[in-house]
Amino acid sequence: MSKIRENIDRLRERIAHAAERSGRDPKQIRLVAVSKTRSVEEIREAITAGITEIGENRVQEAWKKYQIIGDAVTWHMVGHLQTNKVKRALQFFQLIHSLDSFHLAEEIERQAQTRGKVAKVLIEVNTSGEATKYGVPIANAQTLIEQVANFSHLQILGLMTIGPFTDDVNAIRSCFRQLRNLQEQISRANIPNVEMRYLSMGMTHDFEIAIEEGANILRIGTAIFGPRTE
Repeated sequence: MSKIRENIDRLRERIAHAAERSGRDPKQIRLVAVSKTRSVEEIREAITAGITEIGENRVQEAWKKYQIIGDAVTWHMVGHLQTNKVKRALQFFQLIHSLDSFHLAEEIERQAQTRGKVAKVLIEVNTSGEATKYGVPIANAQTLIEQVANFSHLQILGLMTIGPFTDDVNAIRSCFRQLRNLQEQISRANIPNVEMRYLSMGMTHDFEIAIEEGANILRIGTAIFGPRTE
């Protein structure tokens, strides 16, 4: 058995156990394999082991891989998206996790309209308050969502956050819980053209906490592909 397959099998067990502990159905949790810096061969190995969704951080790197792998998987944009990369991103990413400004939303709307499609997005929220992180501040998230909801070629399907890089479980849990609370707040607001279907949170070091707090999209790299060697 390949190391990547072994890692995926072990990861799926951990996801199932975390879901069961929380009284949740593991089948309702989507696993996105984050393949930043990974080779096409490694991605193919993951696909052979049952991975159906791939996440990438950089549009250009992802585009090169997409040209080889194609639509055998669903492609997720999980990194910061620059406005000058939106046109290319909309050619193959099926879900953009990182909408965090009105300016970016305007460009996504413009490019999606040109392509005659509706871009599916998540709003990236900075729940930790760390200045180094992208994401709309939690206090401004609903306002941004209300503004973007008026666009006809862009649909909000949920929220995304990155937990703090710390061993402090309470700090991590607090960030994920804030996102869940925001999801509930937005749902209650009944904003037209906005669905709170997805909570994208949880990576290799914190996905079990994320599951306990309601995540239904996990973005996992190292636990699948091993440590990066860059």
